[in-house]
Amino acid sequence: MNKNDFDMGKIDIAWCPGCGNFPILETLQRTLKEMGMSPEDVVMVSGIGQAAKTPHYMRCHFFNGLHGRALPAATGIKAANPSMMVIVESGDGDMYGEGGNHFIHTIRRNPDITNFVHNNMVYGLTKGQASPTSRLGQVTPVQTHGVFEEPFNPIAVAIALNAGFVARAFTLDKEQTGRIMRAAIEHRGYALVDILQHCVSFNKVNTFKWFQENTWYIDETHDPTDRGEAFKLATVQDGLPLGIFYMNENRVPFEESIPAYRSDDTPLYARETDLKKLVALLASKK
Repeated sequence: MNKNDFDMGKIDIAWCPGCGNFPILETLQRTLKEMGMSPEDVVMVSGIGQAAKTPHYMRCHFFNGLHGRALPAATGIKAANPSMMVIVESGDGDMYGEGGNHFIHTIRRNPDITNFVHNNMVYGLTKGQASPTSRLGQVTPVQTHGVFEEPFNPIAVAIALNAGFVARAFTLDKEQTGRIMRAAIEHRGYALVDILQHCVSFNKVNTFKWFQENTWYIDETHDPTDRGEAFKLATVQDGLPLGIFYMNENRVPFEESIPAYRSDDTPLYARETDLKKLVALLASKK
């Protein structure tokens, strides 16, 4: 096994055959390998759900937390050890539903983490209820008369909150998704990539064919630093645009704004001198 190989090899994977999670996993593993990253330098963080199982199938560090609570854990990990690459990977229910509050405030804080969201527009783990991104009118075992709530628009919300990097990809376009993943990882600050993913078992509406017919790529002339135009793209009614919507390189990452920050990226556990100074200070005040 190569030192920068993130593939776990032959293991049992608890996803349905044909699930859109498989190409996302494959694309992420390939992208990290192409970037020359070492598994020892990467931390994967997730919550609960089918997408949240992704770190279980990656050869790297990982933290599997509570439902909707991946982002605050990832923020803490990055603040404690800024040298680590922190990737958060969960589904639309975990990230935009249970984790909606954390999603908003993580964007505000702007930690240097990459957030990949598997968006299949349904709760796949609990067998097909509507998720925050389910389309209007979609009938599910719970929403028997159809979804009547406006779908949550993570792209528009992220741009409105001035997120540093906002993009959307499609799971089966591996080459484009890989390029977007790499750009998101290389961005300094919070990066969101909403990855459209088909659920073969519980979403018979937003199928692979549906995504093919209802997505299109943002024109290359688009300026991703133009926040106004990016927001317009995020709210178009004619399908779901794919690509990089918005980039803001001017925000300072959260971990560089807190008192514990050290420019040499020394993790908290390794700061013996700082610890000795703190103990001496506390002793002097007794």
